[in-house]
Amino acid sequence: MDIFEKMMRPNIADELREKNVYPYFHALESRQDTVVQMEGKRRIMLGSNNYLGLTTNERVIEAGIKALEKYGTGCSGSRFLNGTLEMHLELEKELAEFLHKDAAMTFSTGFQSNLGIISAVVGMGDYVISDKENHASIYDGIKLSYGKMLRFKHADMEDLERQLQKVPENAGSLIVTDGVFSMGGDIAKLPEIVALAKKYGARVMVDDAHGLGVIGEGGRGTASYFGLEDEVDIYMGTFSKSLASLGGYMAASARVVDYVRHNSRPFIFSASIPPASCATALAALRELKEHPELPEKLAHIAGYARKCFREKGVSIREAETPIIPIYTHDIMNTLETARKIYEGGVYVNPVLPPATPPSDCLLRTSYMATLTEALVDEASDIIASVVGGK
Repeated sequence: MDIFEKMMRPNIADELREKNVYPYFHALESRQDTVVQMEGKRRIMLGSNNYLGLTTNERVIEAGIKALEKYGTGCSGSRFLNGTLEMHLELEKELAEFLHKDAAMTFSTGFQSNLGIISAVVGMGDYVISDKENHASIYDGIKLSYGKMLRFKHADMEDLERQLQKVPENAGSLIVTDGVFSMGGDIAKLPEIVALAKKYGARVMVDDAHGLGVIGEGGRGTASYFGLEDEVDIYMGTFSKSLASLGGYMAASARVVDYVRHNSRPFIFSASIPPASCATALAALRELKEHPELPEKLAHIAGYARKCFREKGVSIREAETPIIPIYTHDIMNTLETARKIYEGGVYVNPVLPPATPPSDCLLRTSYMATLTEALVDEASDIIASVVGGK
């Protein structure tokens, strides 16, 4: 049998292209900003994770340019060998200080961070207890480890306890959860998770990709939001969202970070973050530290968007983050609705199985601190005219 045979069969992508509702790979022709030029037309961007709007911040851009001029385009090696710049160490030090942890280490992407952390920490005979709605990179990190995965129903603490009870007394266990869930926008029940971890002798890891810069004191994330910074053992996060760059990180005790540095294959065998990406992440972190009002602006504009949708009768999922899902339920309705909104001048992300159950498809809208109320008014009018409302 030809291994390529499966690729030649008709598939869902072919069907969606035929029906003119294929939603992927729309090309930007401008900066990632509140308003973009996409495929020849002005569109309001409600589908980005650029939460603080720092991709267009002049100080952040300047830092990237200077790093290119000083260090060139790449490091041409792994952090483990020739690929460590002084700036990598500087970024790790400032991250650790900002997150109130002993140490931090960086990875080349956010996805790779979860692969590298989990596969190093979880060994043969260990258990990972994972929320069912965790990010795909967490699932793949667990697959790459030699541990056993137990899943608990999303945000269901009774089910989490049932899973913890299955872990043998002589086995190590790690509870892994998103801090802010990327599709629903809800926040993990971290106080209950921490309490159960203590009860059953487990450690806790929080994927704060969508929490950093968004919630917590000065944007420090989910653990800070709940006042549990000393109770979370491992933070993971990305630079591709609030910090307007590319890469990821882990923050933990110095001993844990040192262990992962020397045992994580995805870290050891990958090229390091390029100079420009490292410099922009560091500059964006400094912008966040110098402007703790940025997460407050973000919260305000997200709250304003929720108010607009409620007033216009658009059905949304309530939460406290800049991720606002609009439920469209079945697959074809979701794709057709996304197409009409896109044609109307607003970019949103359709979310389909396996990211959601087949009957709970949604449009994921997300917001930036740099959006204006006028733009939100315009975008919500367009969305309401398509999905229906008052």
